[in-house]
This record gives sequence, C-alpha cells and structure tokens, in this order.
Amino acid sequence: MGAGRFIVAGVVAGVATAFARRKLDERVAEGGLGGDRTWTRTNHRGEPISLLEGPAVTAGLVAGAAVSGGTAPGATAFATAAAGGFGVYDDLAEDTDTRTKGLRGHLGALKEGRLTTGGLKVLGISGSALLASAVGTPRTARSAFGHVVDIGLNGALIGGTANLVNLFDLRPGRALKAGVAASLPFALAGTGAAGAVLGAAAAAAPGDLGEKDMLGDGGANALGALVGSQVAFNAPRAVRWATLAGVVGLMVASEKVSFSKVIAGNEWLNKIDMLGRRPAPAAEDSVAELAQTKPVATPGA
Repeated sequence: MGAGRFIVAGVVAGVATAFARRKLDERVAEGGLGGDRTWTRTNHRGEPISLLEGPAVTAGLVAGAAVSGGTAPGATAFATAAAGGFGVYDDLAEDTDTRTKGLRGHLGALKEGRLTTGGLKVLGISGSALLASAVGTPRTARSAFGHVVDIGLNGALIGGTANLVNLFDLRPGRALKAGVAASLPFALAGTGAAGAVLGAAAAAAPGDLGEKDMLGDGGANALGALVGSQVAFNAPRAVRWATLAGVVGLMVASEKVSFSKVIAGNEWLNKIDMLGRRPAPAAEDSVAELAQTKPVATPGA
C-alpha cells in the first residue's frame, strides 16, 4: 500500500507540474497573468529566466500531496499551497528598490513598523504552517499540554523548512536537489509525500538545470513546506526536535555564511551541486583562481 501511494503521488505530481508549466506558459505568451515581463528575472549569469516554474511546482506538489495518503494529506497539501502562494506573492510584488533580504532583515523591518512582502510571507507561512499542524498533528502525547507542544513543534518544522529550502535556490537545481535529498529516507519507506517531491522535481529539473526556469520563493517555499510536513507528520518526536534544531541552526548560519561558498569549497558537495548543470560562469570561480589570473600592477606604470 505504501509503495502504491508513493508511485501514484509521484506520477500525479510530475504530470500536474508539467501540465501546469505548459498552461502557464501558454497563458503568459498570450499576454495574460501580467505578461512575460512580470515572470522574467535575470539569473546569476545575467541571462533571462522564468519564474513560472514556481507556481507549476507548487501545483504539482499540492496535487501529489492530496493523493499521498498516510498521515494528514490534507494538512500537508494546505501547508504546501499556502507556502507557495505567499512565496509567489513575494516574487511578484517585492519592491526591488528597497529590497530587504534574510529573515533578520524582514523581522527588523517589522520591528520598525514596516511590513515588507517578505515579512508578510514569513507571517503567512508561519501562520498557515501552525494551522496545518493543528489540523494534521495526530494525538499521541499523553497530555493536552504535550499535544500543544507537538503542534508548535510541527508548525515550526513546516515553516522553518519552507524558509530553509528557499535559501538553497541560488543556483540551478540546488533547491530541487536539497528537497529530494531530504526526502530520500521517506522515499525508502514508501511515503506518498516523498513520491510527490520526487515526481515534481523530476518534471521541473530539465528547465531548472537548463537555466530556463527557476523555482523562486513560490516553488522553493512550497517544496520546503512539503519536505517539512513529511518530517512533522511521520517522524518520531526525537527526530522532529533534532531536525528543527538543524533547520534553525542552518538558518542562523545563513545570516553570516554563504551556502554557495561552502558548497564550492567542498569537493563532493560541489560535484553534486554541478551535476546536470552548465559549467559555472567566470563569476563563480574561486577568489584564488581569479587572483592568479589578474594582472599585477607595476609601480610607476
């Protein structure tokens, strides 16, 4: 039964992602949804890239989660849809002239009385994650207080993971790979939600790795919410606490450390990161390599 749900969820998510991407492309080409300009951004190479992957992947993940069976498929689908929706809003409505980056930046703006689109996204994803947790968390604690703690823990996991996966969406395919890697233990167990992650990722990977599409906040937040929901609704309490500690630790570290530099500096992480990608542009070369090729000024020249 578990393997069957895994396969069904994967197929549904993959087909829904591909179908939604094609329909969105057709609609935008006709001038709908704000037209091509609304959905086009510039990637790390300075080339145009489409944000339509985000809503397409969100649609695929929600469809896959809805048929995934297991624990709390409805709550999982809701958390995924909400995270994707708030993320897409941030993608399209963000004020690039006064761009605020990072969780610290958005929370700092809130303390100053300014609600950025990113701040709204943080509040929206956190609230929807907590609501999904309240609906989907099974009653396994011995007391009412213990159950409330479980709800808070699961809500924090869903919301935190939604934000964390988004931090990996800086290079082609990186967020998809992170989502798939985090889902592998659940895939081995035949969890339906993991099938949804793998199916949507497989459908989106060619465009993402080919640098024609990007997840954006919408797709990455949705992917993270579904990954977090897998842990929240299927893992033992000790594993959930350990995972939350890891998620929080990585988010705090991201405020001071560049994930891209860490990955580039590790041989195996870099190989995985480059798998399926075009060769890195010169801008991604190491500082040492650049220093070796940069001409040295001659005194008095």
